[in-house]
Amino acid sequence: MAAANGAIREEFILDCCVVMAWFFADERNDYAEEIFAAMPVCLTHVSQHWRLEIGHTLLVGERRGRCTEQQSAAFLADLKIHRIRLDTETDTHALAGTLALARRFGLTTYDAAYLELALRRNLPLATIDRPLAKAAALAGVPLFQPPKPTP
Repeated sequence: MAAANGAIREEFILDCCVVMAWFFADERNDYAEEIFAAMPVCLTHVSQHWRLEIGHTLLVGERRGRCTEQQSAAFLADLKIHRIRLDTETDTHALAGTLALARRFGLTTYDAAYLELALRRNLPLATIDRPLAKAAALAGVPLFQPPKPTP
């Protein structure tokens, strides 16, 4: 799948729910797995709160017995190998554009932050969250389509 020189082929905005579908077996789906497979040749962008959202989801999973602290730590170590870029302007737009998007589409501000980032960067959004995907479509943001493997 990777280009011969390891060049980046695609860029997109990555929602936390896709990442958590890689970790929790009962949340796995084909779309999330295709995104995971594409990660080596993609540059992903995430909103500023992404790390907190990942950490919160793992912590809740631990508290509910869905995973152990060791499993969470191993997963976090694995995430570090991917080209994931943290947006540094999310906070700047939080009380204006992001809040407006949340109101307009009935989203949480956390989910609206991914939509705002996709709109601002003019990039597709990878999400398995249905309300967020619907809002993206209404806002003219395409869902990310992972590149197909090259023979």
